[in-house]
Amino acid sequence: MTDTVISSATKEVVIGFERPFVMIGERINPTGRKILAAEMAAGDFSRVEADTRAQLAAGAQMLDVNAGIPLADEPAILAKAIQLVQSITDAPLSIDSSIVAALEAGLAVYKGKPLVNSVTGEEERLETVLPLVKKYGAAVVAISNDETGISEDPDVRFEVAKKIVQRAADYGIAASDVVVDPLVMPIGAINQAGVQVMRLLGRLKNELKVNTTCGASNISFGLPAREAISAGFLTMAIGNGMTSAIMNPMHLEIVKACMAADVMMGHDPDCARWIRRFREAPPMAAGGGAATPGEGAARGRREGGHRRRPTTPT
Repeated sequence: MTDTVISSATKEVVIGFERPFVMIGERINPTGRKILAAEMAAGDFSRVEADTRAQLAAGAQMLDVNAGIPLADEPAILAKAIQLVQSITDAPLSIDSSIVAALEAGLAVYKGKPLVNSVTGEEERLETVLPLVKKYGAAVVAISNDETGISEDPDVRFEVAKKIVQRAADYGIAASDVVVDPLVMPIGAINQAGVQVMRLLGRLKNELKVNTTCGASNISFGLPAREAISAGFLTMAIGNGMTSAIMNPMHLEIVKACMAADVMMGHDPDCARWIRRFREAPPMAAGGGAATPGEGAARGRREGGHRRRPTTPT
């Protein structure tokens, strides 16, 4: 099956159908984060550094870097953010911008093979982004909409994705370097949004044989208990063939759902990753070493329980 290799100067992450699901941290993005936007515009990247470390500690294998700040010098800010993030981690990055000049500025300083986020099926976008992807040897996110907008018909979205894959091939970009975003819409607004994505994922996997990603938080927008909706969506999406997502790894419920899906899909041999992450440490014995089997439970009964005492016959 198809493997998409993304790399930094020293580390590779492989997105693929027979691989563990790739969690791409979404938090280095000033959209909707006024404080972060103001800091980045002012040249303060301390929060970017903190978000980088926190997302990696939470389990993200890649990071998405966005610098979309109105009236700011986005190319310069994005390039600086990428250089900073690459100075503190070897995790591969997704370079995220709707501005072609910003994408090129990020690509020019990036060390390794990044994921470019993104290209759509619009002719102008194809003709400006795909040459950059080829020039810098990157992979690219293909968003399945075009000049007609976002269709609610998954078959129409499939045709847009197919068109992008074909156009990428015209530029010498392999299908393995095209990661399709099937477009996840808010299910609170479009009740069939989940059904549409699941149907499309099957076609993308079985017919186009391309890897996939999405902005996972979109599905739960506007709803209460968003983490539960996102976790349920990602579990189902992975089962239907989704291989990565741009998501918030700081929500443990969502991370657990993705890792549990890997277990169920056979992508976590012997449940090793799950056990490493979630195995409880053994209780400590009185002398500081690990307790022997049964000792911790016995001590708990002695120290905290109400032990039944024999009664004296009257």
